[in-house]
Amino acid sequence: MHRKLFALIISAVLALPVFAACSDNISSDTSGSADTAFSAESTQQSDSTKSGSAGITMTVKGDEGKLSITRAERKNTPMGEKKWTIFIYLCGTDLESRMGSGTLDLSQICDTKNTDNVRFVIQTGGTAQWQNEIISTDETQRYVYEKGDLRLVDSVPAANMGESDTLKDFLSWGVSNYASEKMGVILWNHGCGSIYGVCVDELNEKDSLALYELNQAFSAVYSEMTDQFEFIGCDACVMSSAETANIFSTYARYMYCSQESEPGTGWDYSVIGNSLADNPALNGAELGKIVADSFRDECKKSDDENMCTLSIIDLHKFDDFLVEFNDYSRELYKASLDSTKLNSIARAANSADNFGGNNKTEGYTNMVDIGGIMRGCSDIADASKAQQALKNCIVYNINGLDHKNASGLSIYYPLMVEGSDELEIFSSIAINPYYLSIVDMIANGYSAEQYDNSVFFSDNGNWVNEDCVCRNFDTSYFEYADAQPEDDNSKLITFSSEPAVDENGVYGFTLDDNGYMYTSAVTAFLYCDLDDSSVLLGETNNIYADWEKGEFADEFDGYWLSLPNGQLLSTFVVDITDDYVIYTSPINLNGKRTNLRIRQNEKGTFIDGAWDGVGENSAVSRGITKIKKGDKIEVVYSTVDDVEITADPYEWKDGDDLIYSYLPAADYYYSFCIEDVYSNYFVTDFVTFNIDEKGDITFINE
Repeated sequence: MHRKLFALIISAVLALPVFAACSDNISSDTSGSADTAFSAESTQQSDSTKSGSAGITMTVKGDEGKLSITRAERKNTPMGEKKWTIFIYLCGTDLESRMGSGTLDLSQICDTKNTDNVRFVIQTGGTAQWQNEIISTDETQRYVYEKGDLRLVDSVPAANMGESDTLKDFLSWGVSNYASEKMGVILWNHGCGSIYGVCVDELNEKDSLALYELNQAFSAVYSEMTDQFEFIGCDACVMSSAETANIFSTYARYMYCSQESEPGTGWDYSVIGNSLADNPALNGAELGKIVADSFRDECKKSDDENMCTLSIIDLHKFDDFLVEFNDYSRELYKASLDSTKLNSIARAANSADNFGGNNKTEGYTNMVDIGGIMRGCSDIADASKAQQALKNCIVYNINGLDHKNASGLSIYYPLMVEGSDELEIFSSIAINPYYLSIVDMIANGYSAEQYDNSVFFSDNGNWVNEDCVCRNFDTSYFEYADAQPEDDNSKLITFSSEPAVDENGVYGFTLDDNGYMYTSAVTAFLYCDLDDSSVLLGETNNIYADWEKGEFADEFDGYWLSLPNGQLLSTFVVDITDDYVIYTSPINLNGKRTNLRIRQNEKGTFIDGAWDGVGENSAVSRGITKIKKGDKIEVVYSTVDDVEITADPYEWKDGDDLIYSYLPAADYYYSFCIEDVYSNYFVTDFVTFNIDEKGDITFINE
């Protein structure tokens, strides 16, 4: 749970007096799941980053508000013979050392037919252990697979795969030695979204390639090329964002990325290789459709189809979208200077589809569907041109049932800001100053009428962003994000009728006009006494809500989720739609901390599996681990003292399922959690309710 919200819950609780295979010898270990504790070190931009040729320069003249974009020349002279070369930057990290996922994908590559039409050029590194007897962890190795043979062709001293120079050196070497008519680049690893990038190296303090580092590497290599890459893709989570596409647009014709978390199996490289072996004339759009469809098939095999997404973006059309989105953002920003409109914008963005967790238990990526934001705000500013330009960019995309309306591209939006570093990084990759201004207002919780975004413009009135290093202003401006109190209720939530238990034994409240304007969501928390501790049972959305009148009241039905032995789970709401509700519950699975993902729909209650969630720097765990016979599950609870305690382990058996049944007779403690449009919270005082032996629920007015 986010530390600020948890501090608020503790404050509310303490107010209660009652609480005191390329070769036969390749093997893989597919057990375990991803570790996602990652370092932010890679995001600090050095002075050297700010020098060199510009891959992209974006300018908005303040007096006109129009965006102009200058990119390095788009080249189109083929560099080699008529075949495909796929460069794979295989940063194995814990996906390989714990799960053997890199080895499995190498085995798929080696299933490619014996042909002259396609070759794979692979650099390995970034992992503590390869789950095969071929690749070494002592060196950074380079392999070529072609004509049915995998060969080690080069080795260099072990390098940090999260550094720009490591990627640059690999691609420069690869293009010099293995150029062909069509070339693609795949960045293989964890994805962290727009803020922290991709390719986490577990040998180097979990360093990753931030977007400015990707730009730096590709810019250096591109200066030596006569053609663009046919595609750049990320076989990684949550990298299909406008900020990523803006970087890749200079250097490639197409982008292949996923908005959502990817299963650990990732893309199907045997299908990719054999498709190119059979038809080397495929262009980036045609190959992209094959990559997406075969990825969906891989997700079906592991029963992960509901959350799978993959987008194929025509990068040559992306600048048209950037221009239209700038115009739209400018009108949206003008509207946002009215507090009522700003709150509506924030509420719409909070309601848009988002990716990679973004909840109190699993963590935040702050990746939100850009099409969803435009749809939600279309009555505030005309989004039609920007929406059409976005559709024109999307060559093809697949969406599982959990994201059936996703547009194909995400954008950073501050659902929960973790400090000034995050906002500073975003300011350097923002695609226009007006959307940056809206993010700044929402992250800061400004009174719109008092807001001035001139800080983002230089003395001559222009906003300039060159190579993702925005030089217009002193980024210490964002230090306000570090000074936010951790234990104060949101000052924006105000009431015409304060939270209280009425004469009928109903706990509820009524928002006043101001409180209603700023409220985005209302849920409730339940606590109970367990083993001499008061523990959080979790979150419920069983609430009576009359949004027109601003009236809210308890409507708790007494039902809760538990393991088959009756052990109550601590559950939190992840997503609510007309078709399903998804919960997450912190557990230890076979001794490792993770989260149980639970789905409820009209057919019943089901376990999707265990998911590690979002790491320290928005690094998203790949894939959901299915629960199987013999797995040992320990429910994890948080106490009012912010201490985790675990229940006795339960061993999963064939035929087991979760129980959704009435809570045992006892006293429980209930509080409303009101979220404002700026992702701050108001947690009401806890009140006691009793469930008796007959199952009757009675709130106690103390």
